[in-house]
Amino acid sequence: MNRRNVLKQSALSVAALAAGGNIFNSLPSNEESKSLKNNINHSVCQWTYNHISLEALCLLVKNIGFSAIDLIGPKDWPVLKKYGIDSSMCNGAEIGLTKGWNDTQYHGQLIKNYTDHIDLVAAAGYKNLICFSGNREGKDDETGMNTCVTGLKKIMGHAEKKGVIIQMELFNSKVDHKDYMCDKSAWGVELCKKLDSPNFKLLYDIYHMQINEGDIIRTIQRDHVYFGHYHTAGVPGRHEIDESQELYYPAIMKAIVATGYKGYVAQEFITTAKGDKQKEKALQKAIKICDV
Repeated sequence: MNRRNVLKQSALSVAALAAGGNIFNSLPSNEESKSLKNNINHSVCQWTYNHISLEALCLLVKNIGFSAIDLIGPKDWPVLKKYGIDSSMCNGAEIGLTKGWNDTQYHGQLIKNYTDHIDLVAAAGYKNLICFSGNREGKDDETGMNTCVTGLKKIMGHAEKKGVIIQMELFNSKVDHKDYMCDKSAWGVELCKKLDSPNFKLLYDIYHMQINEGDIIRTIQRDHVYFGHYHTAGVPGRHEIDESQELYYPAIMKAIVATGYKGYVAQEFITTAKGDKQKEKALQKAIKICDV
């Protein structure tokens, strides 16, 4: 196809969109939304919907048609079990986002915390437990990685025995998490290779990696074996994943499905909607956008 034909086709596409709207403006009603395709296992991060109680969030996700909530610790698991909701990414073992496995001064506490939490996660019938690299604090990437390997190796045998997957989240260090070490997928992939455990994966946060490096679909296609979980949000601003931002999530979801991935994709956007009903609709809309 030459440049003239490309331009002609583009003009036709623009005209079609103007006449008929787009995918984001023709999403199903609430009644239709309950029939999901089950190619993606949907979840939502609790902290982004903490304007309502956890019980209310459980009811909301069931009403939309999925059954998982991300970033829930042991004290709240009884609420999830009451409503038949999976804790798709467990937390509570970490010291914090900035104090992580790349610093030996935290290893003692982290090893104890994670050993205990691995037992709790396994006993509850859950699978995923989040962790963080911590900030650089002047350390170079190689030193930080080797320190992570030294500490994490002391819990990985236990995680493997209990069937729990430790997942380190990738953050951007440009906007939200200045100085965070695990801010590039290549660094995280190398850490996975050094640990060489089927129970250590990366939480690939699409929002964060779009900010730090872009090339989302190619990265998923190339490195998906190292990704055990996904988070979404719109760029810029971490808001809705609709036409107001720069990523096209249906294509990203199709790329994830094509890899054979069977884990969870959790919505982690902060809605700009006002009022509880509109916020509920924002989550419903995001689920439908990702339900490819």
